[in-house]
Amino acid sequence: MEQQQVVSRNRKAFHDYHIDETYEAGIVLTGTEVKSVRQSRVNLKDSYARVENGELFLYNMHIGVYDQGNRFNHDPLRKRKLLMHRAEINRLMGKVKEKGYALIPLKVYLVRGLVKVELALARGKKIYDKRRALAEKESRREMERALKEKLNN
Repeated sequence: MEQQQVVSRNRKAFHDYHIDETYEAGIVLTGTEVKSVRQSRVNLKDSYARVENGELFLYNMHIGVYDQGNRFNHDPLRKRKLLMHRAEINRLMGKVKEKGYALIPLKVYLVRGLVKVELALARGKKIYDKRRALAEKESRREMERALKEKLNN
């Protein structure tokens, strides 16, 4: 497997959604955007992807302004085109039309100098699902604490 340098993760996605499938997509960026991504100035919170006219676009991904950029700097929240094979885009378009599915970016990373986005086909969680997940996480923590305490004594 290729060496990945993860730039940003969308931690809130795992809390808000059930992840069914993941896909890798390239992203079309300007020069100052690439430099900002290399400095890890990316925020995926509240971002999503949408298929429009057979093309895939990413919305609300914030890439901070490059400090050494001049008047040619980019708009931090502009819509960005994602690069995938036509068959994958058509498959995603069919799945997203199903009730309750959304395309959510999980992480942005670098592979061989190229910026990639991991997209997830996800269904929104209900409030009781979120509560159950938090309760399971808390009980797992308590068991680990008790086990560690028992081993230390």
